[in-house]
Amino acid sequence: MPGDEDLLGIVSSASIACGGHAGDDETMRRTVRAARDRGVAIGAHPGFADRENFGRRRLVLPPDELDAQLRGQVRSLVEIAEAEGATVRYLKLHGALANMAAEEPAVAALCFASVTGLVPDLAILAIDNSAQVEVAETMGYAVVREAYADRAYLPNGLLVPRSAPGAVLHDPADIAGRAVRLARAGELLAIDGSVIRTASRSLCIHGDTAEAVAIARAVRQALEDAGIGIASPY
Repeated sequence: MPGDEDLLGIVSSASIACGGHAGDDETMRRTVRAARDRGVAIGAHPGFADRENFGRRRLVLPPDELDAQLRGQVRSLVEIAEAEGATVRYLKLHGALANMAAEEPAVAALCFASVTGLVPDLAILAIDNSAQVEVAETMGYAVVREAYADRAYLPNGLLVPRSAPGAVLHDPADIAGRAVRLARAGELLAIDGSVIRTASRSLCIHGDTAEAVAIARAVRQALEDAGIGIASPY
């Protein structure tokens, strides 16, 4: 995306598309190098191999097909990272697949099992208050709980579907305020105004949101101004 280089100067970790919903060997190699040079932790970001819909359409695939898609995507990034003297530290599922795994333990288990053994000490970056967290912990993975800075939440702690009004947030100042509240109080506001408790230690900013760079800058500045330290959890 156009803002990737700028974002890599702001964030502490980068989830890199692995050739499924987006990306190819060239973009993976370029992003791995840029992240490595900036000390940014590298994560694998696989999703449904559905470029037409950017991996945001829910699909029902045979388990062996989904397993092959995920393992192949992550292996590609791991091999490129190794060739560049870097390490893939974590896995974060993308788009519709991430949402399905957040709701259905069986989907989460299949996804996480598909990458077992590819990288020593691979962590799982998972949306807090979801099936992903429970399944990953049960399978013995280190889990980093994540909140979404630029997405609206349902009262149950899951994300408002992108098809719904207000699902994607765009105001950097508002998002920065939400980030500080999360870091200080462990709270997120749902779309109906209710409070969601969260133990999230990582904030997602989507690189394809038009305001991504402005949002990232505002969030980082607000956290630093509030005396909240920022560091990769991997």
